[in-house]
Amino acid sequence: MAPDADDLDRFRDHLHLLARLHLDPRLRGKVDLSGVVQQTLLEAYQARPQFPAAGAGPVPAWLRRILANNLTDEVRKLTAAARDVDRERSLEQALNASSIRIAAWLAAEQSSPSQRAMREEELAHLAAALAQLPDDQRTAVELHHLQGLPLAEVATQLDRTKGATAALLFRGLKKLRQLLEDEGES
Repeated sequence: MAPDADDLDRFRDHLHLLARLHLDPRLRGKVDLSGVVQQTLLEAYQARPQFPAAGAGPVPAWLRRILANNLTDEVRKLTAAARDVDRERSLEQALNASSIRIAAWLAAEQSSPSQRAMREEELAHLAAALAQLPDDQRTAVELHHLQGLPLAEVATQLDRTKGATAALLFRGLKKLRQLLEDEGES
């Protein structure tokens, strides 16, 4: 059965999280992630009559492929817009990093269907909980714990001291645990 608009919209937080995780941090200010997610949901909605016939698999995997294509398109647009040589080199490095990250993300879909389903469910819960955190806490948690950046790099990206960043992480993780526990109890 083809997913309806509500089925697709419930993946919005999940798609936002994936977009933030797979786009190089240097490109985040240059790419409208909300617009990319919205475009992904629009394309999925428009293509939903073909969903079962296309053999696209589960809805999350189908949406991830659309999102990856849309992110790749946005990154390509940035490449075309780069003019300044130094800026172009920096942008090219960020674009390459994002392209590699997106390719690895799509390759990870080779696991078993049950493993993918469990991972999708866990990621959906995490994405919903992260979306409820204040922006600075969410960003700190994503950069440090999901992308593996060292505390000093996270502090630099957030334009804060290491101490302030550590406090953000502490508060963010505490709130995240609480949100995930509350969800598990309901």
